[in-house]
Amino acid sequence: MRRLTTLFPSEFLEEHAEELGVIERDRKLQIPAFVWAFVFGFAAGESRTLAGFRRSYNSTADETISPGGFYHRLTPSLAEYFRYLVEHGLDEVAVPDTVDADIDRFRDVMIADGTVLRLHEFLTDEFQARHEEQAGAKLHLLHNATEQTIERLDVTDEKTHDSTLFNIGSWLEDRLVLFDRAYFKYRRFALIDENDGYFVSRLKENANPVVTEELREWRGNE
Repeated sequence: MRRLTTLFPSEFLEEHAEELGVIERDRKLQIPAFVWAFVFGFAAGESRTLAGFRRSYNSTADETISPGGFYHRLTPSLAEYFRYLVEHGLDEVAVPDTVDADIDRFRDVMIADGTVLRLHEFLTDEFQARHEEQAGAKLHLLHNATEQTIERLDVTDEKTHDSTLFNIGSWLEDRLVLFDRAYFKYRRFALIDENDGYFVSRLKENANPVVTEELREWRGNE
C-alpha cells in the first residue's frame, strides 16, 4: 500500500482527474478514496458489483454519495483516467536494466488469461454461471505483450474453463507463454515443449517438481 501511495500521491490523483474532467470543482467526489476503493474494494474483490464499489467508497470517504450521484460519475472520462493511471504505473515500475538479456531468445512473450463478467440474472439461459440465480460471461484473451496486440479473444459463459480455449500448435515456436493455474496441465506443458515453445506457470500446491538448475544464488536455506 505504501508503495502505491508513493507512486500515486493524492495530489497527483486529483490533478490529473481534474485535467480529464473526472471531478468537478466542488470536489464532492474524493478522487483518492475513489481510486483506492476501486483498486482494493472492487478490482481485487471476489464479488465485484457496482453497489459494492459504492459501499467501499462510502466507507472510506468523508462524505457519502447516493447511488444516482455515484453511478453518474462512471463515464468514458473515468475509464480514460484509469487507463492513464495504469500506463503511468507501468512506466514508473518498468526498469529495462533489470531484464535479463536472455529474454531476447524469445520471439514473443504471450499472456493467456480469463476474467468473469457478472451479468443480469435474466441472461442465465445464455450465460450460465457457476452459482444458481446468477449469470456470468467469461472473457478469454491471448495477449501478445511484445507486440501489444490481442492474438485471440473469446467470450463464453462462466462455466467454460479457460484452458479449453488455449490451442496448442506451431504458433508457439520460440514464444514464451505466461499463464496461471487455470491452464495447469502436464500434458499441455509437454505439448508446448514439443512445439519448441516455452512457458511460465504457477504451481499447484500438490506439485513436486525436480529442480534441475539454479540461475541465481539465494540467501539462507535455499
